[in-house]
Amino acid sequence: MNISKFNPKFTNITLMALWPLIIFSFIIISFAISLKNNPQEIPSQMIDQPFPDFALPDLLDMDVTIDHSYFDGQVTLVNIFGSWCVACDQEHPMLMWLAENNEIKMLGVDWRDTVEKGRRWLELRGNPYSRVVFDADSMLAIDLGVTGAPESFIVDKNGQIRYKFIGPITPKTWQDELKPFVLALQAETGGAE
Repeated sequence: MNISKFNPKFTNITLMALWPLIIFSFIIISFAISLKNNPQEIPSQMIDQPFPDFALPDLLDMDVTIDHSYFDGQVTLVNIFGSWCVACDQEHPMLMWLAENNEIKMLGVDWRDTVEKGRRWLELRGNPYSRVVFDADSMLAIDLGVTGAPESFIVDKNGQIRYKFIGPITPKTWQDELKPFVLALQAETGGAE
């Protein structure tokens, strides 16, 4: 026996009551799928591409310009940071450790900052970088496709971007993910090390 023959409003009321459940189920499924994705693994068009040409002032000596020749045949970690970046504070002790232990050559990119704030930030926390370029107008950041800070790029001996890491580098990500990649690049022939 079909109950809707006797009460046509029953079908409409039942469907209206189910809509919130259908929408809620869709949200839960979408959320579950997104949890499987790692936000640090955002694909980059720059992987296996030459590092963009740049000529930016050195944050610590604005009369000096740093350009692509900085890489000079060495595997390099390019780290995007800013004095305004809370996650950069979290990452900074790890970068200091990398510098103290000569793990990798590092180029800092002070992004969307002022000279005074960038310098002060490094004075208070220490400077792990061999050089720091000042990118107040986001010229290099735009070319790299930077979406936020911190972001890091591993550049090989030939000046090509080989890896992009989004978020703070931690001891675990360095040991498990980045260091093995860096060691493999350092072992490759091509360029001086």
